[in-house]
Amino acid sequence: MEREQLIKELHPLEIRVLLHFGKDESVTPDRVQEELGYKPGQSNQAFSWLTAKQLIEETERRMSTEYSITDLGREYKERGTPEERVMELVRSVRKQGSLTLPEITNKLGLENKDVGSAYGALAKAGLLAMNEAKQVILKVESARSGSENTRELLELFDDLETVPEQDLSEAQKTLIRPLSRKRGADRGMFRVVDREQVSYRLTPAGLQAAKELRALGMTGEEIGQITPELLRSEKWKSATFRSYNINTPPLRVLLGRKNPYVEFLEDLKDKLNALGFEEFDGPLLETEFWNCDALFMPQFHAARDIHDVYYVKNPTHAKEIEQPYLDQVAACHENGWTTGSLGWRYPFDRDFTRRMILRSQGTVLSAKALPRAKVPGRYFGVVRCFRYDKVDATHLADFYQTEGIALGESVNLKTLLGLLKMFAVEVAGAKEFKFVPGYFPFTEPSVEIHIRHPELGWFELGGSGIFRPEVTKPLGIEVPVLAWGLGIDRMALVALGLNDLRDLFTADIEQVRLRRRR
Repeated sequence: MEREQLIKELHPLEIRVLLHFGKDESVTPDRVQEELGYKPGQSNQAFSWLTAKQLIEETERRMSTEYSITDLGREYKERGTPEERVMELVRSVRKQGSLTLPEITNKLGLENKDVGSAYGALAKAGLLAMNEAKQVILKVESARSGSENTRELLELFDDLETVPEQDLSEAQKTLIRPLSRKRGADRGMFRVVDREQVSYRLTPAGLQAAKELRALGMTGEEIGQITPELLRSEKWKSATFRSYNINTPPLRVLLGRKNPYVEFLEDLKDKLNALGFEEFDGPLLETEFWNCDALFMPQFHAARDIHDVYYVKNPTHAKEIEQPYLDQVAACHENGWTTGSLGWRYPFDRDFTRRMILRSQGTVLSAKALPRAKVPGRYFGVVRCFRYDKVDATHLADFYQTEGIALGESVNLKTLLGLLKMFAVEVAGAKEFKFVPGYFPFTEPSVEIHIRHPELGWFELGGSGIFRPEVTKPLGIEVPVLAWGLGIDRMALVALGLNDLRDLFTADIEQVRLRRRR
């Protein structure tokens, strides 16, 4: 009974192979695909199953080489090879004059290297030459392109997808090899594939299985799935159905879902929107003015060093900085302007302030929001920032910050601490957090929020504080402004139960599927 059940559980792909081939007959993927109509994947699956059950065994293994035409080859086949097109163009214009190589390149729409290689081959063959004016001239009036053999190779693929190397002449093999590339390599007219040909034969157990299949009347054509079409046509009435094994595990269902980190960022935005915050955004490229100067960070500050900030190569400088903010911020740096401060007491560099950089902190958006902010008002952003740093479990060279401000007559440090607690507990899901005094050139007082990770221990989420008058007054604000810039990536470590920031951006799809917010 056990043997009979095993036979009945054979897949139709296996059954048809066992019934089709006889004793000592060579069973190959090509024969199975040609005689049974299997697709390559189906034949590979059948061989894998039958081998595992010891119903077939390997008898021979050999390597073969095949060639197929690439998209570039098809283009050359239809429009002509570079050699053919160069020769045709030179012939067609010889009465009007000669062309230089750059002119030929522009007229043909080819790349410089293709035209250069084509001319080199044609010149070497004695078909073209170059005059004193660096113009290409026809050296042999009646000459053809010299690529007739290449054209013959291209025509081989009119009806064939692949051509085995053994079907080529020795001259064709010599010609096609330098024109071919392996998969994933540079462009070429042909692609060369080395295939491993494996031959099998039925084992005694396989021959016995085939005999038992015939005795049971099984053909491999049994129906394994009931479809609406089968029911409508009533073919099921005369059909033979495969037996079902209720112990077979079901197929894994991969439900579509958002990336967990994207979902985390959207949840953060929803929470802040629900609290009445308005979202702001801005470009990745910023000026030194908005990234640092408007935040009362002196132009000689260590954070401006090239090792901390990424400078933009082109364009290096913005055309201008919006007035009157440039003059007011510059005066604030030099002498404190009307803020009651002494400033930093140095000559403000108005050229340096236009320097273009990748924004290094989200606070740049808070600074840009101040001139247009409503009082009272609440604003936030989810901001991608870039800062040179050694990448490890808690540091990345580009990272997300949640940046925000709350401004009004009634806001104070207690309000700020409540917001920071909300980020630590409600967003990050931290069990423990603490406030630590901090220093930033643009806030006073300043405070950092730290949370405890179950594996990594304590680490800083980010900084916050109340903007100094040297920041708010030059930008037109006369009321207190709370500001914070916190690392969302680090919040996600705790919220998603991860131990390494790099796992947030993993390419391992299985890890992405397994993540769930705790």
